[in-house]
Amino acid sequence: MIKDTDTLNVHSIESFGTHDGPGIRMVVFLQGCNLKCLYCHNPDTISRKIAEEQPVIQLVKRAVNMKSYFGKLGGVTVSGGEPLLQAKSLIPFFKALKAEGIHTNIDTNGSVLNSSAKELIDNYADLLMIDIKHTNEEGYRALTGAKQLDHVLKLTEHREKSKKPFWLRYVLIPGITDNPEELVKLGETFKDYQYLEKIEIQPYHHLGVHKWESLGEEYQLKDAKENTPEQIEKVKDLLTPYFKEIKIN
Repeated sequence: MIKDTDTLNVHSIESFGTHDGPGIRMVVFLQGCNLKCLYCHNPDTISRKIAEEQPVIQLVKRAVNMKSYFGKLGGVTVSGGEPLLQAKSLIPFFKALKAEGIHTNIDTNGSVLNSSAKELIDNYADLLMIDIKHTNEEGYRALTGAKQLDHVLKLTEHREKSKKPFWLRYVLIPGITDNPEELVKLGETFKDYQYLEKIEIQPYHHLGVHKWESLGEEYQLKDAKENTPEQIEKVKDLLTPYFKEIKIN
């Protein structure tokens, strides 16, 4: 049962998201992240300072009011920031959504796997979308500022053992995350996973640069090039033997 005191630190809400899981979705972006990815296109969600504490009961009501738009595939996705930092508070939210028959999804950087996170994803998350930042510790640390690649791999292993579906997401940055040997390593790591439904390749773009500048911070990857169609197709061909489905976002 939801308590009046149950709240989530929310940055913003997108009512009709189509790129954050299956179908049409209500996407709740939470405030606060434990990483600082150089290419983050929502850097204003990184700070853990309170943005807006929203009552869980109001978020559930909003989702229920949208239920007719979700259809058979859609539902609610919680993104960020890093949603699993608020895993304990997400439990009553997702529990209520499940009671209403609403599909639940978490878009996570995969670095949090405490007891609350396990309870949330094991019992109430229909889908996980796990961001794979890099395939080796040095590259991961350079991109995110953290040493938690092993945490990400532990989360994917945990989800696989639970026999519940998940997707991977991978940002393709020319000269940084498109090394063929590293991409093969990515494929080899996940080729035998039975509950991994797809990998989403997200071509690199500069859409978040102005947000960094508005925060008074220098964007570190301003010299990185965007992917050409040929580069994207080459990567897709390279990964095809390893994954059930490859989607280019």
